[in-house]
Amino acid sequence: GESGSGKSACCNALLGLHANAATRHSGSATLAGVQLINASERSLRKVRGGQIAMIFQDPMTALNPHMSIGKQLIEPAQLHRNISRREAWKEATAWLDEAGIKSAANTMHRYAHELSGGMRQRVLIAMALIGKPQFLLADEPTTALDVSTQAQILALLNELRERHKLGLLFVSHDLHVVAQVCENVLVMRAGEIVERGSCQQVFSKPQHSYTRALLDAIPHSAKPALHSARQEKPREQLALRNVDIVYRHKRMAQRAVQQANLQVARGEVLGLVGESGSGKSSLARAALRLIEIDCGEITLGKLPLHQLRGEALRRERKRIQMVFQDPYASLNPRKTLFATLAEPLRLHRICANEQQIADRVRHLLNEVELAQSWSARYPHQLSGGQRQRLAIARALAPQPSFLVADEPVSALDVSVQAQIL
Repeated sequence: GESGSGKSACCNALLGLHANAATRHSGSATLAGVQLINASERSLRKVRGGQIAMIFQDPMTALNPHMSIGKQLIEPAQLHRNISRREAWKEATAWLDEAGIKSAANTMHRYAHELSGGMRQRVLIAMALIGKPQFLLADEPTTALDVSTQAQILALLNELRERHKLGLLFVSHDLHVVAQVCENVLVMRAGEIVERGSCQQVFSKPQHSYTRALLDAIPHSAKPALHSARQEKPREQLALRNVDIVYRHKRMAQRAVQQANLQVARGEVLGLVGESGSGKSSLARAALRLIEIDCGEITLGKLPLHQLRGEALRRERKRIQMVFQDPYASLNPRKTLFATLAEPLRLHRICANEQQIADRVRHLLNEVELAQSWSARYPHQLSGGQRQRLAIARALAPQPSFLVADEPVSALDVSVQAQIL
């Protein structure tokens, strides 16, 4: 189903992950005769991780920023399987390796913010499987991964499902992925299941108009369309020259980017393509000076951005904005949609008064197709795709000259992807 159709809400309900004060559950869900809906917290603790594990949609928010990857991985293994710390550490390293992470032993000592989005997602997959559950709830497990890694993860999930007789509830807005992984499919729209059946039946002979619309929205070709180059002479450029980025942790150093050069003119679109962990996000963050470069230079027009500090740097950030890969991690959970969009308008003095701010916020919500009535909602009340649209609106708020979009449509279903692009 599309973003906001209720897919993630179903998974959260099975494990009692909704806030009880704000959410009412009804109906029945059983595991080996044990009722899960409205079960006690004590009962659910025995189920979570050991019997049913979940791969969450937002890896950055599902990982603890204060704990190393290794400590987070061994925790469920020790809790649910009663093995020693040494055994758990060895097994966790093996799971990272099986999930396709290079230098798994080094990754065990790193933290979530030091990994790319795709690497964080693979850590979550390893964390879900290390407890050896009977059932796996996979909520968009390949959303942040490039196509080659996506194929590896899907093959891994299929292999594990067959080897361990694992029950798999696979949530996705990507119908191609569903067809590769699943035997049966349920189609959701606005919280209701509108169609169900085998994959072959639903995809070849869809009965509901909504299912047909989803299938029609799938791009017919993966090959990129050709664009004609613009002839006008660019006035301003964002340029990175001979940039090196090195992540250091204690005695370890990992070179994420080496001797990178790029330049993009105002009005031009430059695509940066590479596999997960290739350094794309690191280079994007360096362009905004969100991380420091080891060597090289960054210029905005004739301005040496890499030399700016303090207030001078803050002033120039109005001209370059970023749409982050993990929208939930980059949004303040204590701010409403209105407050999130109003903040950059006030900070950069875009509007003269509060009425202009309110008008501008309404315009931004309309541009990304979020209802104006949602302005009092918080990020946790939105679906993954809706949060991504909010992140795009926030980046556009200060009217920047350059926009750095780090996987801006990775969390969106195919019908919304085309609209956002």
